[in-house]
Amino acid sequence: MTDHISKERRSANMRAVGARNTKPEITVRRLAHQMGYRFRLHRADLPGKPDLTFPKRRAVIFVHGCFWHGHDCKRGTPKPKNNADFWATKLARNVERDRRQLALLELSGWRALVVWECELKPEAALKARLVGFLG
Repeated sequence: MTDHISKERRSANMRAVGARNTKPEITVRRLAHQMGYRFRLHRADLPGKPDLTFPKRRAVIFVHGCFWHGHDCKRGTPKPKNNADFWATKLARNVERDRRQLALLELSGWRALVVWECELKPEAALKARLVGFLG
C-alpha cells in the first residue's frame, strides 16, 4: 500500500508521537490512583525510566504500545511495508532494549510489570492484575 501522505508530513506525524503521558499510560495511572496506590512518574535513575514507580513496594510498571514494543497481538503484529528493513531493525532494537532494562531492574531488586496497550480493557481485568502485582 502506498503512503498518501507526503514524506515531510509523515515525518512530522512520527515526531509528534510522544513517549510520556500517552492515553494508555494515563489510563493506568488513573486506575492505580483510584485504587489508592501512590506512585512516582518516569524516574530517570531507574533503567528504562518506568512509567509508574512504587518505591515502597520496589515495583515499577511500564505501559507499552503494542506496535512500538513488538507485542504479539493484532495491534503489534502488522509491520510497515514501506521501508520494511528500517522498521524491522528499529522494532527489534526496541524489544531488545526492553528485555535488557527489565533484567537490570530485576538485578537491582525491583519487580516489574508490563501492561500492554491491548490489555487496558476490560478495566476489571486490569484492576485485578494491578492488585495481584502491587498487593
